Amino acid sequence: MTHISLRNGHSCAFCNPLRARPSWLYEQIVGIEVVGPLGLLARRADRLAALVDRLAGDGIPAEEFLADLNTPGEAAAAIAAIRDRLGRIDVVEYGPISGEQGFIPAARLDSAELQALIPLLLLSPVEIMQAVLPEWRGRGDGAFLLTQGASAVQGIPHLSGVGPVMAAARNYVYSLYGELAAQGIYAGTLSVAGLITGSEIAEATVGAVPDSGAAFPSVNPDDLAQAYWELYTRRDRAERIYPEPMRKPRPTDPGR
Repeated sequence: MTHISLRNGHSCAFCNPLRARPSWLYEQIVGIEVVGPLGLLARRADRLAALVDRLAGDGIPAEEFLADLNTPGEAAAAIAAIRDRLGRIDVVEYGPISGEQGFIPAARLDSAELQALIPLLLLSPVEIMQAVLPEWRGRGDGAFLLTQGASAVQGIPHLSGVGPVMAAARNYVYSLYGELAAQGIYAGTLSVAGLITGSEIAEATVGAVPDSGAAFPSVNPDDLAQAYWELYTRRDRAERIYPEPMRKPRPTDPGR
């Protein structure tokens, strides 16, 4: 059994197998109490090596893979490489958001900026799904999990850019959920409506929005891991927003 977590610039975890409850989250990676080998895919080798060392310190052996999911054409080859080395793929967790994307007010957003975000946030998850779907259909089981931010669910003043593209990917996952459930295949999304403690995206939000600490609650990575575990095991809805209820955005003027 191979379980995959795909991360932009950080790492992609391929857990083999996923049998216990989530217990940790490193660098925005959903953590699992692993009873088998773990594969990691990253665009940046330095981040990948650091994570492999950290996992080794917890007694979790990890295997390394490199790919840049900003290029959707690399997705199928990456999935094939993982399958060749680790065997069957059972779960894909795709979480591309990092502090690298940043935010931009919607009033300043243009088509070029949106176009630059589309490959990573929308096209690569589609390519990954297409790469694993034949296997899952043949077996009658599989799960695709997408991690996104609150702006995928509703627009937030001054935090646009990624939001419209994430919303398109969210729409895609909702459609998958409805189409594939009867075949034993699950698709779901975890929309994080807060600042993940210690994450790059939290730092980017603080830099973009004054008083963001008051506007967005802090989120414990362990709680996100638990929320993901419940999505994966229950499979009774397409989305979990955490924390709930999501705070309503209010008009702000950051003086820009």
